[in-house]
Amino acid sequence: EKVSVRTDSLSIIFTEALAQFLNEEGFYDEVMLHNKPMRNDKEYWSEKPLSPETMLELKKSSGADAIVSLDKILVASEWEDLFVQEGYPYAKLSGKIRSTLRVYLPTLEGQIPTVQYIDSLYWEGFDISDGRAYAEFVIPHAESALKELASYAADKMTYVLTPHWVTQERWYYTMSSSTMREAEAFVAQAKWEEAIAKWDSFYNSAKNKADKAKAASNIAMGYEMLDDIETARDWVLIAQKLFEEGTPASSIERKRISIYKTEIERRLDNTNKLNMQVD
Repeated sequence: EKVSVRTDSLSIIFTEALAQFLNEEGFYDEVMLHNKPMRNDKEYWSEKPLSPETMLELKKSSGADAIVSLDKILVASEWEDLFVQEGYPYAKLSGKIRSTLRVYLPTLEGQIPTVQYIDSLYWEGFDISDGRAYAEFVIPHAESALKELASYAADKMTYVLTPHWVTQERWYYTMSSSTMREAEAFVAQAKWEEAIAKWDSFYNSAKNKADKAKAASNIAMGYEMLDDIETARDWVLIAQKLFEEGTPASSIERKRISIYKTEIERRLDNTNKLNMQVD
């Protein structure tokens, strides 16, 4: 059985939540919400990006350096009755959302980054409205659930539009040589430039390709700690080539450097995106 719910307020909930979450991140000086719709047609399934004239008018009237527009938001819900207990149906409600954001920056020279987001949430509980069950055991109405889904999607978009940090573990190679032990001591003190110098010295003097690869991998990590991701990527590529030449195809060293290369390239890509800042 299909049930109709009002969804005309979801775009407002999404944009209000996104503005609030972006302000709370504190990365931007100020995030303002233009709470008037820029379209009045009924073709909600189609995307119509802002015209250059409209974008410039909005920037002039608001004083904003950049504009983020919600160009499309589509939602759907599905209800499934699972069983009946003591006369009350226990059901599952699934909600799906698809949204499209566009970012208008003056430094992109006509390029308009598009962020498409697709996600879903689900709820389970008793379909009870007589107050005879605890709230956590009651399934929400579809309209309330979709509003929660819109806010959830806005929260996820916050991490696309602002930098965020994730703690990750890093490993490095140790050896019995005095130079590598000295580098290890510098690592313990977070003296990365000194550690890199020792690893570089070992790299230049080592004859064994596997040993040189380990030093190169360590140097890459050192530059990553200094937030020089481009140089870290260069050394990761050197390490990978040397591991391929100096270790068996199934070696753990090859697997590790492949994983590390992927992570460094991801960080470099994210860094390039963040560098597209507003003048």
